[in-house]
Amino acid sequence: MNKENSEYRAPEALMLLGTHCPHCPSVLRSLSELVEQGELSKLEVVNLKQHPDIAQKLGVRSVPWVRIGPFELAGLRTLEELKRWAHTTATHQGIRDYLGAMLAEGEVDKVLAMIVNEGALMARVIELLDDADTKINIRLGIGVIMEEYQGTPLLQEYIPQLGKLTLHMDPRVRGDACHYLALSHSYRAKVYIQPLLQDENADVREIARESLDELELE
Repeated sequence: MNKENSEYRAPEALMLLGTHCPHCPSVLRSLSELVEQGELSKLEVVNLKQHPDIAQKLGVRSVPWVRIGPFELAGLRTLEELKRWAHTTATHQGIRDYLGAMLAEGEVDKVLAMIVNEGALMARVIELLDDADTKINIRLGIGVIMEEYQGTPLLQEYIPQLGKLTLHMDPRVRGDACHYLALSHSYRAKVYIQPLLQDENADVREIARESLDELELE
């Protein structure tokens, strides 16, 4: 986002630290510098030795812990990394990058909790499938999310977005999209799945047949 835009407002940050945490001073210095630079509009710092209830309330298990806008970041983070997250708090790309980072770190439950609060994040999750080079941990995490939402109105809402991925150049992406369309449990997925019965890739053709069987639409 262009900071010259008059509508731009730097995000706020919250940091939880511990008295004997070896990495907390470094992260705190970086965040303070970002406030001085105008990259952050506000910084709130909480010492958990004095306020242990806040860690429990936020579900924080270790420090340093930082929240920049909607992004929750645990562990040691560099100045440049924190600045990058601050820059992207209000962009689709930033949200998508954050969700991908959380899934790569195995934080599927955190992403699921975010989707509960904001269902539109499902679109950003599906966008992660578009890259054939997406890390295996991310793809596995996406699978868990799709299984969690199978047959729900939320997943059905994104049938067209998944349908576009059935035209992807990479057969793995086409196969994944086909499988997730079947998880929608909706007849509307049929129009996207049926063409894959003639796909050039044998694995995709098999997934398409299994998906149609699952939908009981063949």
